[in-house]
Amino acid sequence: MNEAQRGTAIVVGGSSGLGRATVLALAAQGRRVWAIGRDRGRLGRLRDESPGPGEVILRALDATDGPTMDRLIDEADPELVVVAAGARARLAPIHDQTWESFSEPWNGDLKMSFQIGQTALRRPLRQGSLVILVSSGAGLGGSPLSGGYAGAKRMQMFLAGYLQRSSDALGRGVRFLALVPKQLIAGTELGEKAADAYAAQAGITREKYMERFGAPLTAAAVARTIVAISRGEIAREGTILGVTGGGTEAL
Repeated sequence: MNEAQRGTAIVVGGSSGLGRATVLALAAQGRRVWAIGRDRGRLGRLRDESPGPGEVILRALDATDGPTMDRLIDEADPELVVVAAGARARLAPIHDQTWESFSEPWNGDLKMSFQIGQTALRRPLRQGSLVILVSSGAGLGGSPLSGGYAGAKRMQMFLAGYLQRSSDALGRGVRFLALVPKQLIAGTELGEKAADAYAAQAGITREKYMERFGAPLTAAAVARTIVAISRGEIAREGTILGVTGGGTEAL
């Protein structure tokens, strides 16, 4: 087992969907993984699902609480942080949104990415550490039924570049990368709800709507991509990486 396999990781949003798949994939590689989420019940089930040989540590908390996350990062001392959590955007056209629903992804997804990125530089994380911000293809093409979600996801891409620029200027040696699933992730709660909403708008079934993406993209496939990035097998350069059911591409 090499150093990349033994290192400690934090997965924010580790109780469900892509975050859950990432926790399991990293644990299978032998990492010590801190799974962070708000739902204690889902977190509890995650430990039983872990295949090992790595250790899964559960912590129920709100990752937008900066001081709490700072204390956890100090305790875990991670070499890898994956921000996979996200607000469940209200799926409605713009005239049915409120400012609160519209801005929720900015106060959730983007806020925690901003705070964790700052901590990675100010603490700082050790040289050679990696912070992956899971963004979305909505940030490339828009998402008219998701309020401010697309804008927040686009800002995560910019943020990875801003943080990398500061890391380089300060000599921190911490790498930042925005990972962009360019299609809805099949089999996840978020992906299915979005597919249902857009399929209903188009007057077709969920299955028919998902066909437009071609090869399906699963949470497990994205998690494998995260493992490959953390091991230095792909995406050694750049701050934005797209992933689809067909593979990865620099953006």
